[in-house]
Amino acid sequence: MKKWAISAIVYLLVLIGGYSIYTNYFQSKDMDHNAVIGQNQNGHSMHGGKEGTENQDNTKVDFKFLETPQSGKKSTLSIMVKNNEGKPVKDFEYEHEKLMHLIIISKDLSFFEHIHPEYKGDGKFEISPNFPSGGEYKLYADFVPKGESKIVKSSVVKVEGQVDQPSKLVADQKLTKVIDGKEITLTFDHLMTNMELPMTFTIKDAKTKKPITNLQPYLGAIGHVVAISGDTETYLHVHPMEENTTGPDAKFMTSFPKKGLYKIWGQFQHEGKVFIVPFTVNVPE
Repeated sequence: MKKWAISAIVYLLVLIGGYSIYTNYFQSKDMDHNAVIGQNQNGHSMHGGKEGTENQDNTKVDFKFLETPQSGKKSTLSIMVKNNEGKPVKDFEYEHEKLMHLIIISKDLSFFEHIHPEYKGDGKFEISPNFPSGGEYKLYADFVPKGESKIVKSSVVKVEGQVDQPSKLVADQKLTKVIDGKEITLTFDHLMTNMELPMTFTIKDAKTKKPITNLQPYLGAIGHVVAISGDTETYLHVHPMEENTTGPDAKFMTSFPKKGLYKIWGQFQHEGKVFIVPFTVNVPE
């Protein structure tokens, strides 16, 4: 009887211990899974979206010129990426062959530049932009910390020098432009806010009107598109639906979050030369 009682007690202790190990293990697994979901649900800015929505991410970016920027003169710009604790973010993902894309626009959207700062390590990027004239410019740093989603940070800089007369932003009446001997037409299936919509760039030879079918990859894709609202508050960096096509059509998918004027820049490469084509559209509700 005593042996039976001892055996029963030992058996019961084994069951309790096993259950405790099982429970702790699977609770730990569930907690890790929920933590990953929570990180993925943070408000990181994605392709297409208001650049201000990056406020919920875990990074802070400092834009600093080594000296006051002047028009017509290269000025070294330092871009420092830190986490919320002030420590450098050291690891980044390559996106379309680069660790960071820097978009620079003038306040009136007449000037556009897409360049790529060099990573120096310990969260620090550097580049020396050359501003064509004095006045106000906006910079958008577009990057992906390792293991996280795309993040976009912006900063406004005032450049010394003669200020050009601002250009008024007006919607194009015809969405066909001729750039570097190429005729580019932009078309939308429909144009409205808050809806995923395709936009297509069709590229032909301007003289012969023959479709160009030998576009070359630019940063690993058939092309890239940036769209910015007239008030510069909404930034959309759009990549193609099919990256490996060669023309004449380059199709992109995006969504405009609010109505109003947007300037759109398409970037493509043909015969070793990158060309940029701008369009301005008025997006209705």
